[in-house]
Amino acid sequence: MSNTETETKTESDGSDSLITTDVQAEQNDRSAPSTRTAVAARNLNVYYGDEQAIKDVTMDIPEKRVTALIGPSGCGKSTFLRTINRMNDMIDICRVEGDVEFGGKNVYDPDVDPVALRRKIGMVFQKPNPFPKSIRDNVAYGLKIQGFDSDVDARVEESLKGAALYEEVKDQLDSSGLELSGGQQQRLCIARAIAPDPEVILMDEPTSALDPVAASKIEDLIDDLAEEYTVIIVTHNMQQAARISDRTAVFLTGGELVEYDDTAKIFEDPEEQRVEDYITGKFG
Repeated sequence: MSNTETETKTESDGSDSLITTDVQAEQNDRSAPSTRTAVAARNLNVYYGDEQAIKDVTMDIPEKRVTALIGPSGCGKSTFLRTINRMNDMIDICRVEGDVEFGGKNVYDPDVDPVALRRKIGMVFQKPNPFPKSIRDNVAYGLKIQGFDSDVDARVEESLKGAALYEEVKDQLDSSGLELSGGQQQRLCIARAIAPDPEVILMDEPTSALDPVAASKIEDLIDDLAEEYTVIIVTHNMQQAARISDRTAVFLTGGELVEYDDTAKIFEDPEEQRVEDYITGKFG
């Protein structure tokens, strides 16, 4: 939905505003919405010690679409995102109850290998984090770890093209990834994430550390990525969520999923008053 235009709609008293979209479903560049579920949460609760971060969340995330997670700071968005590929396993005091289903299986079943899971569910973080290696080695890193035995250079090129970076770096693949600009570094991290051929890409505020021009390139890239991958993105930027996502989930304080629906519905006519209050800036 990269062509979606957003505007501010002023209420009759002039005191509130509600972000709306003016692009109908049929104008979406992608094909008709998939009816298949890529990731599903079932009665999901997450705790850090005695503190509950996610409260009884149940939702189905469609494949090959962009789903945005929005809400105020500390509401559990990033915790939910990291629960999908078990990144929270790295936090000793984290406890997960309920199911997260991927590929017809609960990812928290004892026989699930978290490393193998993360090959199928890649992640891009808020701050670009390329390795202190060449551009080529950054992209090839995951391939080598998993014993990829085909043409690595061809896969590196394919991944850089998929991240809309190849034309900018094709003559400097042996240069350090740390020499790239911030926006290029983030696209390099996206190339690294898609190199192992995942099914889902998680993005935790991937443009918050970038300037507007670099952020716009990432937004355009996200739209392209959804042709092949399921994209789930955490963002504090509600205009961004309205521009790029097909579905939006609104989390509020206490880790509660308050509303989850088509993005246009969330921003134009939410069911919950609390959601409208958040979007219009009455709290946040």
